[in-house]
Amino acid sequence: MSIDAIINLLFLLNIALFPAISALNQEGHVLLSWLSTFNSSSSAHFSSWNTTHETPCEWDHIVCSGNGFVSEIRISSINLHTSFPTQLLSFSSLTTLEIVDGNLTGEIPPSIANLSTLVTLNLSFNSLSGKIPKEIGRLSELQILALSSNSFYGAIPSEIGNCSKLKELELFDNQFSGKIPAEMGELISLEIFRAGGNSGIYGQIPMQISNCKSLVFLGLADTGISGQIPSSIGELKNLRTLSLYTTNLTGEIPPQIGNCSALENLFMYENEISGKIPAELGLLRNLHSLLLWQNNLRGSIPEDLGNCSGLSVIDFSLNSLVGKLPQSFANLCKLEGLLLSDNFISGKIPTFIGNFTIMKQLELDNNRFSGEVPSSIGKVRELSLFFAWQNQLTGSIPIELGNCEKLQAVDLSHNFLMGPIPDTLFNLQYLTELLLISNGLSGKLPSNIGSCTNLIRLRLGSNKLTGPIPSAIGLLHSLEFLELSENQLTGEIPLEVGNCTQLQLLDLHGNKLQGGIPFSVKFLQKLNVLVISRNRISGTIPQNFGRLTSLNKLILSENEITGFIPRSLGLCKDLQLLEMSSNKISGSIPEEIGHLQGLDILLNLSWNYLVGPIPDSFTNLSNLANLDLSHNMLSGTLKILGNLNNLVSLDISYNMFSGSVPDTKLFQNLPPKALSGNQDLCIEGKKCQTKKNLHGENLARNFTFCILLSLAITIITIVGVILLLRTHGDALRKHNEEDGLEWDFTPFQKLNFSINEIVPKLSDSNIVGKGCSGVVYRVETPMRQVIAVKKLWPIKNEEPPERDWFSAEVETLGSIRHKNIVRLLGCCNNGKSRLLLFDYVSNGNLATLLHEKELLTDWDSRYKILLGAARGLAYLHHDCFPPIVHRDIKANNILIGPHFEALLADFGLAKLVESGECSRASNTVAGSYGYIAPEYGYSLRITEKSDVYSFGVVMLEVFTGMEPMDQRILDGSHIVKWVHQELKEKHGDITSVLDKQLLLSSSTQLQEMHQVLGVATLCVNINPDERPSMKDVSAMLEEIRNEKDDSEKPSFLGKGTSNPRAEVHCSSFSRSSEHLMSSSSLLVLAVYQLGVTHLLNEKTEERTTGKKGKKKKNLSKVEQQQEMRDYQQSRIRLKIVQVPYLPSKRLW
Repeated sequence: MSIDAIINLLFLLNIALFPAISALNQEGHVLLSWLSTFNSSSSAHFSSWNTTHETPCEWDHIVCSGNGFVSEIRISSINLHTSFPTQLLSFSSLTTLEIVDGNLTGEIPPSIANLSTLVTLNLSFNSLSGKIPKEIGRLSELQILALSSNSFYGAIPSEIGNCSKLKELELFDNQFSGKIPAEMGELISLEIFRAGGNSGIYGQIPMQISNCKSLVFLGLADTGISGQIPSSIGELKNLRTLSLYTTNLTGEIPPQIGNCSALENLFMYENEISGKIPAELGLLRNLHSLLLWQNNLRGSIPEDLGNCSGLSVIDFSLNSLVGKLPQSFANLCKLEGLLLSDNFISGKIPTFIGNFTIMKQLELDNNRFSGEVPSSIGKVRELSLFFAWQNQLTGSIPIELGNCEKLQAVDLSHNFLMGPIPDTLFNLQYLTELLLISNGLSGKLPSNIGSCTNLIRLRLGSNKLTGPIPSAIGLLHSLEFLELSENQLTGEIPLEVGNCTQLQLLDLHGNKLQGGIPFSVKFLQKLNVLVISRNRISGTIPQNFGRLTSLNKLILSENEITGFIPRSLGLCKDLQLLEMSSNKISGSIPEEIGHLQGLDILLNLSWNYLVGPIPDSFTNLSNLANLDLSHNMLSGTLKILGNLNNLVSLDISYNMFSGSVPDTKLFQNLPPKALSGNQDLCIEGKKCQTKKNLHGENLARNFTFCILLSLAITIITIVGVILLLRTHGDALRKHNEEDGLEWDFTPFQKLNFSINEIVPKLSDSNIVGKGCSGVVYRVETPMRQVIAVKKLWPIKNEEPPERDWFSAEVETLGSIRHKNIVRLLGCCNNGKSRLLLFDYVSNGNLATLLHEKELLTDWDSRYKILLGAARGLAYLHHDCFPPIVHRDIKANNILIGPHFEALLADFGLAKLVESGECSRASNTVAGSYGYIAPEYGYSLRITEKSDVYSFGVVMLEVFTGMEPMDQRILDGSHIVKWVHQELKEKHGDITSVLDKQLLLSSSTQLQEMHQVLGVATLCVNINPDERPSMKDVSAMLEEIRNEKDDSEKPSFLGKGTSNPRAEVHCSSFSRSSEHLMSSSSLLVLAVYQLGVTHLLNEKTEERTTGKKGKKKKNLSKVEQQQEMRDYQQSRIRLKIVQVPYLPSKRLW
């Protein structure tokens, strides 16, 4: 028996055996009786509770009135783990009952009305449930009622209006539903009303709320309230904070709000508010934070806002605002954050920007700003983030920008900037990201480029930069992404580039670089992509290239490289694309190239001086799709190429090949130009090693036989056609109406059938499914191969799409090569109908196996499916440029292979279809009900983070065995909310949400499930910026089972793809807006957050809703991002842009 248990037992024996000896009064005995129900671990906090006193007045947590009776009980942040203390309802003098964060359970009984003297009832941050009893309205002395962060449900009782002295009513973060009672208007002393975080609350804000003239704080954020904001809100003269964000509010902002003269914080973001920003907001002279982002606001920013000289944060992002920045903004000298992204604001960036001397964050991106960046920006010395990309800015980058010594991120890409890059930018010691892509910048790269030692991403592509790459580039030891492509750089690639050992991508293509490839590249062990094509590189390929074991794309084409292909390239096992065309490479093709079994995208060695035969080892390149060996001096036969069954395109022209052409479908369909220029190659009627008159005596006999055979075939064909027309005439006529046009067929794999053999089989009897993107048919080819044919829905209200457009879009999808993605075999288009051909997967999809057939009874199969799907999705997001957003991740789109491997289907199809059946708010399919990320409802935008949310829902689905909107969830909640509530009520016990089929799993498997659930909760974070990338999700799932086989590396370690015919580039590094993390650190974060707070959203609410009784400040979207980043920073290796000025909390 533990020491704590012995102590508690002695307490009970003392009370039971020696009541006569104890002088303790009745209230003391009641308290000791209550103490006996506490968690044993809490006993140390109540050591003073004993029978040596006459009254409990000297005990900790207890205060008595003058007559010796208990008047106050205050217990905070002690895990009591007990039910609501009904024993205390007999305390007739009790004025304060405050048990906060004590893990109380049960319900508040109606007998709470017995505490008639109660002034304060604070039971926040517990696990209480049930409804608020209507008897609470009989507590006539009550001034503070705080029940936040519990699991109360039902309506807010109208009887609460009888508590006429009530000053604070805090009900946030529960499960309340129904309308806000009109009786709230009777609480004329009410100062604080917070009911946010109750999504079930609906209806309009009651007009009677204007009777609460003493209101200081009104918080209804993250609820279902709707309708317009009542104009009577303007009668609340004492209101300081109005928090109405993330609701369903519509209509315009009432101008009467300008009468709330004490207002400091106005939070109305993430709604459907429309109209103009009222000029009357300029009357709010005490206004500090104005957050209206992600609404439907239009018109210009009112000039009157400049009168609010105390403003600290303005966020109008993601609206439809027009016009110029008001001149009156020059008065806002206390402004720390100005965020205007994604609007239509025009005009010049005003020079008065220099007045914002304490500004930390300036976001003007994706607008229509023109003119020059004013030099006065150099006066904004506290600036840490400056985004102005995708505008119409001209002129040069001001050298004064280098005076902003705290800058961490600058993005001025996609403008019309000219002139040199100021060398002052590279003196910024905190700068991690400098993006100046697609401008007209000229001049040399600054020689002090190496001074910016914290730089991680340097993207200067598509400019007019000249001169050499400075050797000082080697001082950037943290650099991960170096893109200097499409410029006019000269000189040699500096030897010092080998010091940038963190590089993952080095892209120098499209310049005028000379000299050789430096041997120091061997030190770039993390390099995934090396592109130096279209330069004047000479010399040989370094023999040490084999040390670049992470390399998956090597592009050296259009240079002057000589020498041999190094055999060491055979060590680059992850290589998927090898492009060396248009050089002066000689010698034979080394056998080692044929051992690159991962080489599946492209092998291009054309336009060189290669000799000798095709190596026998090429038989191993069974996955290769595109091979170009043209314009060399290769010899021998083509027998080896007949074994490459996945070849889609082949060019061997202008060599010295001889012998017969392999009798395969590929060679039969090759255009003549792909084989031309090989004098000794036997093509079509050309004889191989035969004499002209061989068998001449049989020619006459054979000729006669052929004529007779042809006549017989003709007669049989005519009879067959007549019979076919009689039996299937109607169907054929209908088919001809739709598909009579000529088909354009583009294969992406080696195929043994034609489109004309497929189209007639697209009948209703072969339909196996219908979805948002089209109808799926099961078709068996003449060679007994079963394929899936998806006939896309036609685009509505538009002319049929051009064939070139469709082919270009699908060609990008056809370039995808990954073991966890369904293989696209080809596409067809006749101008009216569009077909996609896929491998047929016979085991069905995850939803069917999970919910209908219930075949996934073990954890190992489910884990394998989740890991495979994560790898496939990470490949689409991170290994392809531009990234491919799936847009419809759901259990139905995860097919299951014969060995229970996951195969993603329908990736990228949303761009090709439109279906009102599946998407009401947008012209493009944006996902499926239950899986759609919450931000789509207000932004109509789909990003990679939307896919991450959908995948998180799938993870919860696999974990719980429930569908996203499962009927077993009694209140009709979404699975994300249900898991959150269950874990909260069960104190993090994952078995409460675990599929019953998994309950008998081993302890090791249960630990894995605990970790997987932690990853899932990260994915379903309501804030998209706080969700991990799919690369990180895949890494965390891999980390859960530390069984990493080198032959099966996850895609984020270097599996990528591209298509030489499509403008898609692939690699394994993150996009500029993402930040690289270690998988193990992320996994620790996931489990940490699950273990401590049960769910990431709960943790977010704890930090953002004001738990632990502290007063908080509200956060804008950027502040929310920074809040999570600050939280993570102590646990993960993040290199991020910090915004130190922003407050660290938000309020409901």
